[in-house]
Amino acid sequence: MQVLYSVGMFNIVLVEPEIPQNTGNISRTCAVTGTALHLVHPLGFEISDSKLKRAGLDYWSSLELHEYQSFDEARKAHPHSRFFFASTHAKNRYSDVEFLDGDFLVFGKETKGLPKELLAENADFAIRIPMGKQQRSLNLSNSVAIVLYEALRQNDFFELN
Repeated sequence: MQVLYSVGMFNIVLVEPEIPQNTGNISRTCAVTGTALHLVHPLGFEISDSKLKRAGLDYWSSLELHEYQSFDEARKAHPHSRFFFASTHAKNRYSDVEFLDGDFLVFGKETKGLPKELLAENADFAIRIPMGKQQRSLNLSNSVAIVLYEALRQNDFFELN
């Protein structure tokens, strides 16, 4: 595994993602920004899925990828880190948070989002992307890109060009 950037890193956590193309797009975004990708099982596809690989193009060799059997396992692996939970039900806007190097940005599955219990336990760290009241949600890969690039912007994009 090759990591492109050594100064500054965020972490994207996908809890039980279902659509391989979304995860592939997110993996590409992570690779080009030096962001680690953490996948929490069960996945709605196989890592070897051709749709996943196609969406990620040839960036897989540049991706720092971690896999966990549960969200608890992921959190226990990083006990001193801050976790932010993206949800359409959160009261805090993502742009109101001060993101720090090493933060974990957590996103739920495409059809259901994050578990309600997890959001209730972490309400102060739940964030949302503002949008019209008539719409249900944004595409997962778009949501990840929006929040990640705000975190990067706040940190002067580390060493990205």
